[in-house]
Amino acid sequence: MHYKEVKAILSPQNGMNIYRGCTMGCLYCDARSKCYRVTHAFEDVEIKQKADDMLEHALKRKRTKSMISTGTMNDPYIELECELELFRRCLNQIERFEFGLVLKTRSELILRDLDILSSIARKTKCVVIIPLSAADDKLSKKLEPGAAITSKRVEILKTLRDKGITTIVSIEPIIPFINDDTENIKTILDYCVDAGVYGIMCEETGILLRDGSKEYFMSALHRKFPGIEEIYEDKFYDAGEVLSEHSSELTGLINKTCDEHGIVRDREELKRFMREYKNKTNGVQLDMMEMLMGNAF
Repeated sequence: MHYKEVKAILSPQNGMNIYRGCTMGCLYCDARSKCYRVTHAFEDVEIKQKADDMLEHALKRKRTKSMISTGTMNDPYIELECELELFRRCLNQIERFEFGLVLKTRSELILRDLDILSSIARKTKCVVIIPLSAADDKLSKKLEPGAAITSKRVEILKTLRDKGITTIVSIEPIIPFINDDTENIKTILDYCVDAGVYGIMCEETGILLRDGSKEYFMSALHRKFPGIEEIYEDKFYDAGEVLSEHSSELTGLINKTCDEHGIVRDREELKRFMREYKNKTNGVQLDMMEMLMGNAF
């Protein structure tokens, strides 16, 4: 790891990433793509120096309360967080100043901070997004070796629900020839229903293969899924995005399940919900200057 001095901790749209780089080793990680301009080795995690102090200063200056979003580019609960507790200190600032939170993570370390997350949820709004890609724990461990296995993430969803924290599952990524079968997606949807999630997002029934992330993904396929990399070499190597041939069927299954169980699936509606700040004493506020969620930082 290494530290870096930065001028700001929040993006103009209130996105926050205190770490750049990751050690979870997810095969499909798009954050490795060259377009994000990570100039250091990806596993040599860059830490934003004095992130909690900078966040305190930034929140003090805000004229209106809003939602703070984090975790889209880099999971805030990487292994280093166990020791540093930097993200926990940032959560304390968010709770202290009564801002809302949208947090995306694949880690069970989130359970450490249930006290703060519950307090945020009581005061304003706390939304936790948990990605699920594989119903089977063994496949989950292959795809995301440093993340919590699927069964643990389902337990986390239920724990968060019981604490009054809103949960959304992001089914991602759906990788052709690996996890794009109907039974896998159906089982994940059953987990979502059982855990009482508020919403389900599915970006695309496929995977992005961009410069930087593509090379890592192809190498991982060779090591962990012998034979499948040859299919990708033949069919998809020059493609920037690979969609499952079962795309329509899987999308239909997701939509049908959501409609039957009252789970929100409309992407625009979920976006609106996540950017809408709600003070549980004073009502709802939507800052027009902060309509778009961003995680450039």
